[in-house]
Amino acid sequence: MQGLIKILVLLFVLSIIPVFGEIDDKIDVGIDEQLGAYIPLNAIFKDANGNDVVLSELVTETTILAFVYYECPGICNPLLFELSEVINKSDLEPGYDYNVICISMDELEIPENAADKKLTFYAALDKDVPKEAWRFLTGSREEIIKVTNAAGFYFKRIDDQFLHTGVFIFLDKEGKICRYLIPNYSDKSGFGILPFDFKMAVLEAADGKVTPTIARVLQFCFSYDTEGQKYTLNFTRIFGAGIIILVLLFLIFIIFKPKKEIIKTR
Repeated sequence: MQGLIKILVLLFVLSIIPVFGEIDDKIDVGIDEQLGAYIPLNAIFKDANGNDVVLSELVTETTILAFVYYECPGICNPLLFELSEVINKSDLEPGYDYNVICISMDELEIPENAADKKLTFYAALDKDVPKEAWRFLTGSREEIIKVTNAAGFYFKRIDDQFLHTGVFIFLDKEGKICRYLIPNYSDKSGFGILPFDFKMAVLEAADGKVTPTIARVLQFCFSYDTEGQKYTLNFTRIFGAGIIILVLLFLIFIIFKPKKEIIKTR
């Protein structure tokens, strides 16, 4: 009997592995963390002045990478304004401790769009930040997809807008992905980045330290609402996982439950 139960448990476990594994396979819009992987530094873009630049020329120190699009009517502007705020609050200095690169996910945008956004966000800085410390790039779809796929950043175009997640990706000077920082979002206060989290992410990337986040857990527990452009709790998935875990624990308990000794009496 115990042998049969063990076989059933094994079959049960093997059957639920694909259920958990398919989360990454079906990412349509969101983040699939590629910690420890490298972005393609041979990718070529245009800077805000219209000059061709290779990422290897820009990622020479700790770098914060953000995928946005400059005509975004949604989360991109609040996201970058929050980055400006945390840059102002942090005692780390852009251009010395780290650099920032924004890459437009819209291949139709041109350097003039990037130049306008650069003026906007530099005006929001209280510090004297070098002009080369925060880059705004545009490029072809081929080059954009090459970098976004390597970073595990997935987005979708719908007409003239994009569905995407707001995230900052921290790279070391070799282009290795060390950390993903997903700002907290509130309907009332917008995005929020804790200066301590920001500082630690920069320092860890400077050391080349790869730091996992809870993004994979959030990815399982939340589903992306394409209409509201935000994540919502997936109660069906959470309860289903809870039931699976309880059943598995129950089966394990049955297998390893101590047998009661039967005392024979004459």
